[in-house]
Amino acid sequence: MKKLIGHLVLASATILTILPGCNTTKKMNNKQKGATVGAASGAAIGGVIGNNVGKKGNTVLGALIGAVVGGVAGGLIGDKMDRQAEAIKNEVPGAQVTRVEEGINITFDEKNPDGSNAGVFFPTNEYGISANSKLSLDKLVKIFNQYPETNILVEGHTDNVGTSPYNLSLSQRRADAVGDFLKANGIKSQRLTIKWYGETQPKANNTSDAGRATNRRVEFAVTANDKMKAEAKQAAQKN
Repeated sequence: MKKLIGHLVLASATILTILPGCNTTKKMNNKQKGATVGAASGAAIGGVIGNNVGKKGNTVLGALIGAVVGGVAGGLIGDKMDRQAEAIKNEVPGAQVTRVEEGINITFDEKNPDGSNAGVFFPTNEYGISANSKLSLDKLVKIFNQYPETNILVEGHTDNVGTSPYNLSLSQRRADAVGDFLKANGIKSQRLTIKWYGETQPKANNTSDAGRATNRRVEFAVTANDKMKAEAKQAAQKN
C-alpha cells in the first residue's frame, strides 16, 4: 500500500512541476493543488496507479482509485474524507487508516503494533465477531452514521492455512459477519458492498505467525456516494 501511494505522490509531484504557471501552483494550498492535479492529470495518475493495482491485485485500492471525481469537486470530497479519517484514527482502536485519493482505506488485522488484541480480528479458522471487535465496530458505526453520504466496501481476507476453497469460504463468512453487524447497527444495506478473497491478497509473508495474523483481516474502502459527488460538483461550479 505505501509503495503504491508513493507512486501516486510521485506522479502528482511530477505533474505539478510541468503545469503552466508553476509560480501559481506554489502559492496553492493542499486542497487547491489536489484539485488542479485532479482536473489536469487524472488520466496520467490513473495510469500509474492502475498498472500497480493490476500487478498487486489490491482490490480495495482499485475501488478507491475507481471512485475518483477529480478537479475542484474532488478537493471538496477530500476535505470531508479528511475529517472522517481523522475521527476514525482517534476513536477506533486497532484501525489502520490511510487516506487514498478521495476515499479512505481502513484495515483491521489480528494484532496491534504493540501485540495487543484490538480492532476487528479473527483467529485462525474463526469468523465470529469477538467482544473486542464489537467495541471497535460500534465506534466505527457511529462515525459512519455521522457521514451518511458514503459507500462502504467490506472485504474479508485470510492467511494460507488450509485449502484455497476453504479459505475463500472463510473470508466470505468473515466479511458477511462484519457486514451483518454494520446493518444490524444502523448502516443502510444500500451503502454496503461485501466481497471476499480468501488467501489471494496477502499483505504480509505467510511463513510467520505475525505475517499470518496480518493476513487474517477485514478491509474497508469508504468512498463518496452519488449524492456527495453531485453536491461537490454543484458546489465546485459556484466557486
